[in-house]
Amino acid sequence: MNKRLSIVAALGLYCFASSPIALAQQIKADTDGVAIGGSVMWSTIITGIRPEKVDELVRNATRPLEELTTQQRDNIALLKEKLDLNERQVRAALAILGEIDVPPERLAAKLVEIAERFKALQASGSAEPGDDPSIAALKADAQKSIDEGKLAKADAMLADVETEQRRALDRLAVNVADTSARRGEIALTRLRYREAAMHFGNAAAVFAQGKAEDKRIGYLQKEARALYRQGDEFGDNDALLLAIERYRRLVALRTRERVPLDWARTQNNLGNALQTLGARERGTAKLEEAVAAYREALKEWTREREPLNWARTQNNLGNALGSLGEREGSTEKLEEVVVAYREALKELTRERVPLDWARTQNNLGNALGWLGARERSTAKLEEAVVAYREALKEWTRERVPLDWALTQNNLGSALGSLGARERSTARLEEAVAAFREALKEMTRERVPLDWAETQNNLGTALELLGEGEGSTDKLEEAVVAYREALKELTRERVPLDRAATQRALGEALRSLGYAHFCQGDFAAAALDLQETVDGTDAYPTLWLYLARARIGRQDAKRELEQRAAELKPEWPSPVVKLFLGQSTPEAMVAAADKPVERCEAQFYLGQWHLLRDARSNAIEALRNAVESCPKNLILYAGALAELKRLGQ
Repeated sequence: MNKRLSIVAALGLYCFASSPIALAQQIKADTDGVAIGGSVMWSTIITGIRPEKVDELVRNATRPLEELTTQQRDNIALLKEKLDLNERQVRAALAILGEIDVPPERLAAKLVEIAERFKALQASGSAEPGDDPSIAALKADAQKSIDEGKLAKADAMLADVETEQRRALDRLAVNVADTSARRGEIALTRLRYREAAMHFGNAAAVFAQGKAEDKRIGYLQKEARALYRQGDEFGDNDALLLAIERYRRLVALRTRERVPLDWARTQNNLGNALQTLGARERGTAKLEEAVAAYREALKEWTREREPLNWARTQNNLGNALGSLGEREGSTEKLEEVVVAYREALKELTRERVPLDWARTQNNLGNALGWLGARERSTAKLEEAVVAYREALKEWTRERVPLDWALTQNNLGSALGSLGARERSTARLEEAVAAFREALKEMTRERVPLDWAETQNNLGTALELLGEGEGSTDKLEEAVVAYREALKELTRERVPLDRAATQRALGEALRSLGYAHFCQGDFAAAALDLQETVDGTDAYPTLWLYLARARIGRQDAKRELEQRAAELKPEWPSPVVKLFLGQSTPEAMVAAADKPVERCEAQFYLGQWHLLRDARSNAIEALRNAVESCPKNLILYAGALAELKRLGQ
C-alpha cells in the first residue's frame, strides 16, 4: 500500500500556530495594540495559576467566599496580587468568564484580558467638563460600581447618562460619543464583541463627516476591531464581512498620502479579516484579496521604517499565500510562502522576540512540508524538520504547552512523510514518539478536535510502521488510534475529516487482516477483514473468504457467492469464479493479462490447492508467486509464509 502522511488540512498535520483540527491554524500579527489574549501559557505565567485551577474558580464564581475551599480563596488572593485588582473585581472577572463559552485552555488568557480592561476602565473614569451635577454623580456611581466589579450596574448607570446626554446632543456631542465608547469598552471587558462594536459605531455616528474627524475615525477603528474579534473567535462570518467593510472604509478615510503608517496598519488588519474569512469559504477570492492587502501594507511598513511590523506582515503574507497555495495546489505560491517567512525571520530574531521567532519557524516548517510533499526530493522535508526543532527551542512545554504540542504534531508529520518516502523505520518511530508527546498536552478535554487529528496522525504513522515491519502489534495500535479519533471527528462537526479517518481505519484493518493471515492466525484475520468488506472491492472479500475457509467455516463459500453479485466483472473476478467452482485453474491463470495479475493468479492458485489438500501443487504455485510478485506486495509475504508452514 503506497501511502504517506498527508500535509495540513483535514488531519491537523501542519497547523499554523495560534488558536482545529484549523487544522491549519495561523497566527496573524495584530497591530491595533498589544494582544492581551495571546499565549495561554504566557497568561498562566502572569496569573500564577494553572488553567484547570482558573476553570475551577470560574465554575464557583457565584458561590459566597466563605463556601470556597482554602485553596480557592488563596488562588483568588493570588489573582488579586498578580492582576492588580480588588477582590470584587476578581470575582466579577471570574463570573464574566462563567457567562461566556470560553474553552478551558483560553480562560487564563481571557482573565488577563478582562483585568487589563478593568484597569483601563479605572484609569479613564472621570467627569467631563460641562457635566451637570446629576450626570457627574451618575458617572461617579458608575465608576464606584466598576471598582466593585459590578459591570452590569455600571453599564446601566452609563445608559442613564447616555440618555440624558442625548437630550442635549448638540451641546454634548463629544460627551455622548465618549460615553458610548465607554460602554463599548465595558462590553469588550465582558467579551461581548458584537455589543462593543455597536457602541463604538454609535460613538462614531454622533459626529457628522468632517467634524471631530480623528475621534470619529478612532471609534470606527475600534468598531472594526471588535467585529473582527467577534468573527475570529466565535466563528461569526457575518461579523467578519462587516469588519472587512469597515476596514475598507477606513482605508479610504485614512489615505496613504495623508497618514501612510496608519494606512499600512489598516491594510494589514483588512488582510487579517479577509484571510480568516477566506480560510472558511470555498474558492480563493478572499485569500487573494488578503494577499493584496498585505502587499499594500508592506509598501509603507518597510523594513527600514517599521522593522517589526514589516516582519509580522511578512508572516501574515506567508500565512495567506500558504492557504492559497495549498488550495490551488500551486508550487509557485508555496515558494513565495517560504520566502515570506525567511524574510520575517530577518527581524523576528530569537534574541529579540523569541516567541514570535518560534511561531515563524513553525510556520516556515509548514510551508516547507507542503513543498516537500510535492517534490521527489526529501530536501524540503528535511528542512521542515529542522525548522520545527528550532521552534521547539523556545516553544517549550513549560512555557507554551499547546504551542509546544502543536509543533510536536507538525514535527511528527514531517518525520512521518520522510519515513514513508524513505521506507525508514527509524523516521517513523520518531514520528510516533512526536505524536505521543503532542498528546500529552493536546488532550481530548482541552482541545478535542486537535486531539482527534493527532490521534489520526498517530494512527497513520503506526500503520506505516506495521506494514513495513509486518507487525500486528503496530497495526492494532493504529486501529485503536483511528477509533479514538472518530470519537470526536463526528459527522455533524467535521464530515470530511470523519470520512477520511474512516477510510484510514478500513485500510488499517485490512492490513491487519492480511498480517494475521500471513501469520496463520486465520480466525483473527477473518475478524479484521469482515469490517472492511463494502461490496465494491473484491480483494477484502477474497481474503475474508480464504480466512474463513481455512478455519473450516462451512458458510464461507455461500457468503462469497452472495457478495460476488456486487463485484465488478474485471480482475480479480476470474479468481472469485474459481473459488465458486464456476471456472477452472487454467481459465483463471489465462485471464491474468498484467504482470501483477499473473503474480496474484499464482498466489490464489496456491490457496485453491491448499483448500483441496493438494500440497505439491500448492507448493509449485506458491513458488511461482514468490518468483513473480514484487517484494513489497502482501502476496509475496503471504506466499513465503505459506511455504514456510509447508516446510519449504
